[in-house]
Amino acid sequence: MQRTNYSSGAKWEDIVGYSRAVRVGNFIEVTGTVAVDDNGKVVGDNNPYQQTKYAYQKIEKVLTQAGASLKDVVRCRMFVTDIKRWEEYGRGHAEFFKDIKPCLSMIEVSALIEPEFMVEIEVSAIIP
Repeated sequence: MQRTNYSSGAKWEDIVGYSRAVRVGNFIEVTGTVAVDDNGKVVGDNNPYQQTKYAYQKIEKVLTQAGASLKDVVRCRMFVTDIKRWEEYGRGHAEFFKDIKPCLSMIEVSALIEPEFMVEIEVSAIIP
């Protein structure tokens, strides 16, 4: 099966050795995605809802590049730094997946790579 790697151009991809997304056949994995723009600026400072929305917008963009859409997502994993604010993360998630309803895990972690990041999201998609 053919493998295609998709890059965001982030400097960390080469330093750490990862891709924004990988497609093998009709299966796509999207790496952990945070709310940072192309200039390295955090979007939605101290706002779980805004960070969640921005991360999903980035995910939607790479899925499109890989020939998929949000409707092809079968699993989402949200790593959050404050589970008490689950409704804010959940509201951002629901704006993209209210009708699609993929499997979802929301897991509290002690920290993400930068202290301003409140959520990191990865998804799995299968193109029918």
